[in-house]
Parts: sequence; C-alpha cells; structure tokens
Amino acid sequence: MSNKFLKQLRSIVPQENLLTDASECLTYGYDNSRRQAQPLAVIFPINETQVQQIVLACNQYNIPLIARGRGTGTTGATVPINHELIVSFERMNKITNMDADNRSMEVQPGVTNLEIQQCAAKHKLFWAPDPTSAAFCSVGGNLAYNSAGPRAVKYGTCRENTLGLRAITGNAEIIQCGTHTTKGVVGYDLTRLIIGSEGNLALITQASLKLLPLPTAKHTIKASYNSVDAAARAVSNIMSQPITPCALEFMDKNALDMVRDYSTVKLPTNAAAMLMIEVDGHPETIQKESELLISACKVDGYIDCELAQTKDEASALWQTRKAL
Repeated sequence: MSNKFLKQLRSIVPQENLLTDASECLTYGYDNSRRQAQPLAVIFPINETQVQQIVLACNQYNIPLIARGRGTGTTGATVPINHELIVSFERMNKITNMDADNRSMEVQPGVTNLEIQQCAAKHKLFWAPDPTSAAFCSVGGNLAYNSAGPRAVKYGTCRENTLGLRAITGNAEIIQCGTHTTKGVVGYDLTRLIIGSEGNLALITQASLKLLPLPTAKHTIKASYNSVDAAARAVSNIMSQPITPCALEFMDKNALDMVRDYSTVKLPTNAAAMLMIEVDGHPETIQKESELLISACKVDGYIDCELAQTKDEASALWQTRKAL
C-alpha cells in the first residue's frame, strides 16, 4: 500500500477507524465460509460521505475494495483473496427513522437484523427476513446476499421487503432508488438489482425497509419421514393448500444427527428427513389452519407429526435448526 493512498485514507476517517497492522486486519479477512486471506487494510466509515470518499480514493489509486457487514456469510464473498481494502460497515449502525404509521424503517447498513426486529416489535411490526444468523448479521449483509431465512416461503426475500436504497456506485456517485410507498411502478427497479449483488454494483449506505404487522398467534409443527422423497411430496402437498405456512424448513438425517446433541427437543432417530413448519395468523383461526397443514403432512412415507405445545418448545425447535 502506497504512502499516498494511506495518507488519503487517514484524511477521510479518524485514526481509530483505520486498521493497517497485518495481525489486526486478518480478523476481517474471513467469513463463515472458513476461507481466509490478508486484507490490504480495514476502514470503518460512519457516514455516506466517508464511503463516497473511500471509493474515490480507491479509484484514484486503482485499489480494489470489498464491502463487509458482520462476516456471517457462507459464500466467501467478503474474503479479500486479491489483497483488497475491506470497507467494514459495522459502525454505520443507526436506525435513522421509524415510521410506524407507514410501516417502514430507515436504517444504516450496520444495524443488526435483531435490532431491527426489536425496534419494529415495539410498534407491533416486524421485518420479514430472518436468516439463521439474525442475532448478529447486519441488514447491509442481508441485502447484499438477499438473505431471507425460513419466512421467505410466505413473505418473500429482502427484495420483496425493501422499499428503497441509497448507495454509492463504482464511480463514487450517490444514487437513490425505490420509493417510500408500497406501490411504486415508475422507472427501473434498481433496488431489486442492487439487492443480492454482494456489493459488486454499489455499496448500500441506507435502506428503507417495508414492515409488516406482527402476527398475534403462531403454531410450530414438526413432521418426520422415512425418505427424502416422502418429505418432498409433503412439501408439495403443503404448498398446494389454501393456507401458506410462514416458515418451512427441511432437515435430512445427516443434519439431524449433527444437531441432536445440541438440541433440547427430542429429534426422531428413525427418520430420513424432518420438516419444520410454522403457521402464523389470528388466535381464532390458527388452530384450524394448523390442522389443515398437519393433514397435508400425512403423505406416503410419513412417520409422525407433532404440534409444539408451548412457546418454549417451539423456540427450542427453531434454535435446533439455527444450530446448523
């Protein structure tokens, strides 16, 4: 790294927001893919202007960069295999606006998924994407990967739950895309294009999230099968019902064996596959809806099907899935 480029970075952020020591930088050289490489340096912007200046500096000195959230991704997208500059967004971590009346929230990319859910829940709302690493992963990472989690089966991915974005392009231009309304059909849909691009098209600096009413009742069902094919037939049958589950997850025998010792839930020992199904809705109708889905689970190859009796039991079942 040239002294001129280093001096430029130091003029953009305070000293404590720039790492150049190799041992300190190595902490940011890997993600959950278990791949690792040495970054050129690590810089922590705290606002959009700093992100823009970082991109300008990288262009000027022909330095490649990689955007990083919390490093929970499993694809290796944030691993600097070509000795790139890591731009970590973990300190851009503010919820800048909560608009309960319009069911939306404005956030910086470093806010965690859990913080979004906690803020929204105070207004009886939630953001649908719920990846396995929700307690730690950032919304910027969720958007970059289009991470969604098990609720995507009913509510869609980040693309369906984001109203708009502010971002910095590769030539350091600030762009704003999307709308603040549920319906917005004019112009190119750049929001959906940028989401899932892993930072290759632009660096997200702010997101407008679409929130949904928090369900007042939930039921969790687990069903086990003697073959993967039987579980697949059950999924097809479940999805053909007039009731769509809010979550539907599959675990094969290998996955069950991996998490058995870490689970407080009794997992089947004689099953080749297990489905975890969650239904949400209103307390007056959810029992009938659950019964309909339980009936749909009972295809050829079905072993048993159980409805979680308590919230703790349901929570433990989903924690088992997240242990993977």
